[in-house]
Amino acid sequence: MKKSSVNLTEYIRDIPDWPKKGILFRDITPLLANPAAFASAVDALAKPYKNKNIDYVAAVEARGFIFGAAVAANLNVGFVPIRKKGKLPFKTDSITYDLEYGTDTLEVHIDAVEKNSKVLMIDDLLATGGTMAAACALIEKIGGQIEGVAFLIELTALQGRKKIDNYNISVELSY
Repeated sequence: MKKSSVNLTEYIRDIPDWPKKGILFRDITPLLANPAAFASAVDALAKPYKNKNIDYVAAVEARGFIFGAAVAANLNVGFVPIRKKGKLPFKTDSITYDLEYGTDTLEVHIDAVEKNSKVLMIDDLLATGGTMAAACALIEKIGGQIEGVAFLIELTALQGRKKIDNYNISVELSY
């Protein structure tokens, strides 16, 4: 990817009252549409892990896939998709976790990572931390070791970091 240093905050659009009244949504689509901004974001997410001997990058669908696959390519390592229940075609392992109202289930192929391999977890946003905590537990369940957890954006008021504070966390933008 072309290396470019840009002010990423210029490419994050605020959408008030979406998806419901009182929520300020941080829209990353302008960043994705700009090649220099996207490349800069991917480079920034990958940089702390360049010399960490990462074996895989894992990410949860959907926006996590955008950054996870690009960071995996940047680091020249494999990509592991973590999906919602019933979306993967091979044998899977799963984890069910609590949401604010209910539960959700994530799955990964049982052979997605080699035992004791170093895995970098990627997502676009750290909000409440529940999905990432579950994704990390799932990767560990199949034998991976979490080397780090990286996010483009952290919504600090939601304190999601508390659910994953046992991992090395890196964040590019905090709101």
